[in-house]
Amino acid sequence: MSLFNFLVVIALLATVASLVWGLISMVRGGDYDESHSAKLMNTRIAFQGVALLLMLAALLLKLD
Repeated sequence: MSLFNFLVVIALLATVASLVWGLISMVRGGDYDESHSAKLMNTRIAFQGVALLLMLAALLLKLD
């Protein structure tokens, strides 16, 4: 497994973890959800962006 593949898997797992954490936060509701929902959404979006960039970089390097 190449380094890019490993990093993509890690980024995807981090995305799923932050998504699940956000869903659990929504289910709990209350003060916790109000104070963490935006942060968790931004974290998920950041992990998705990193995963996408890593996949694109791996694809471009594979084409060479």
